[in-house]
Amino acid sequence: MNERGILIVVSGFSGAGKGTLMKRLLEKYEERYALSVSATTRQPREGERDGIEYFFKTKEEFEKMIAKAELIEYAKYVENYYGTPKAYVEEQLNAGKDVILVSSGAIAVGRNAIGLHDRPDDLSVKQACAAIGQAKLMMVYQKIFSEYNSLAAQVLLTKTIVLNPVSRQNAENTFRELSKLGAIPVVNENDTISTSEIEQVQTFGDNDRLSAVVASITDADLLILLSDIDGMYTDDPRTNPDARFIHYVETIDDSLIQMGKATSGSSVGTGGMASKIAAAMIAANSGADMVITNANNVENIVGILNGEDIGTLFLNHRNKDFDLKELI
Repeated sequence: MNERGILIVVSGFSGAGKGTLMKRLLEKYEERYALSVSATTRQPREGERDGIEYFFKTKEEFEKMIAKAELIEYAKYVENYYGTPKAYVEEQLNAGKDVILVSSGAIAVGRNAIGLHDRPDDLSVKQACAAIGQAKLMMVYQKIFSEYNSLAAQVLLTKTIVLNPVSRQNAENTFRELSKLGAIPVVNENDTISTSEIEQVQTFGDNDRLSAVVASITDADLLILLSDIDGMYTDDPRTNPDARFIHYVETIDDSLIQMGKATSGSSVGTGGMASKIAAAMIAANSGADMVITNANNVENIVGILNGEDIGTLFLNHRNKDFDLKELI
């Protein structure tokens, strides 16, 4: 008898590469994973097949599914419903497959909820979309985690919170209590008030630095950053075949920082290799080792936790005089 599978949520903003990641994953591990198939009331496009790309439903059929609580989550976008049927997910989980549910980021979810076709240019609209989207995303996370007797907790940070000693201590206390309670924190920069993150002007600026800040204030032992290449190279390996892979870094010096600037070609997220080196400086000074590895191999994380030589390891050198505000 197969063991029951687990449900995995993959979240990222539009264009982050979720589709590419899922394609690679299913190509390599077809027997292990199943991609969740959504239901929709929109008309099929040319070449789309019922039960493959989508489960195509009438409006009446979909609304009956809502009334009977047969959906994990759903939303209405441009007069059409979209949602994840529980029955299909349960069928795959019971067959022993791990099911992947792909989710957009807060701004994209909020935009869909209010019916905006295009990504907004106006900053206040982006902030409003983020506020709506965060609530909807956390509702989905809570619902999914509850099925496995687990709790998801939302933690929204800003640079101001981290720089202020009192609010930073409050954040540390919150993370500590969440850990005691066994809750899983879902951390993001607060897009509704932290305008620089949306506009990609320097604050935290990217999730690499944000994750290092979280590692610092939670006194973590290890931080793992996922990229679209295997780790740190002496140059961009996609354009320079002579680029050499760097297995571990003891000290971050000016030459390494320059290498990072030259290899910051990641198409995933607002960060690149330069932001990951900045994150490594924060993590290392805080006493946490950091590893950069390839997101295309989902087993890399397990391998790293088992002590395998995967990715680029930045060794920690805890600095008792380290002041977080000097590096963010």
